[in-house]
Amino acid sequence: MNIDQEKQVLRRALRQRRAEHEISPDSQDGLIERLSLLILEENTSLKIGCVWPLHGEADLRPLCALLSEAGRTVLLPETTPKGHPLLFRQWTPESAMLCGRFGTMHPEGVLDTPDLVLVPLLAFDRSGNRLGYGGGYYDRTLAALGCQAVGFAFSWQEVAQVPSGAYDQPLDQIVTERELIARQPGKGRTG
Repeated sequence: MNIDQEKQVLRRALRQRRAEHEISPDSQDGLIERLSLLILEENTSLKIGCVWPLHGEADLRPLCALLSEAGRTVLLPETTPKGHPLLFRQWTPESAMLCGRFGTMHPEGVLDTPDLVLVPLLAFDRSGNRLGYGGGYYDRTLAALGCQAVGFAFSWQEVAQVPSGAYDQPLDQIVTERELIARQPGKGRTG
């Protein structure tokens, strides 16, 4: 099996696993608490690229509100045509939201560039590798921005190893409802 086939097999398995796991309020709250501690107490980044949730994903809207209240600039991605990095637009609790590609939502706000990007995923491993949805948007975006990348997930999304290719951008850290996982030494970003 080549790497693309391995990723497709893993995507199917993780989509099934996601369908079997209902996100509990405790898990959701734990994830938001760990993310807010990391960003507000342990990180100096001022412009945070967040995510408006898709069905089955962690809901970062409470985190967006916390970050905004704390004076951080919250940016949400606009999904661009395939083959292009994401664009980020400023968000506030008063922002009008627009429908985007693939069921995404983004604010009507001004374009801006994040210092730190929170990255959604289907699966992750302890080396900082992530399996996304297959469009390559976050890999292109992280390669273009060169900023800090923090994955967010639930502990049940961890796998022993995510297949990784030359264009896959590893995460600096991964936050779950249970822990903060730093990328293992020697696993540098490509690009």
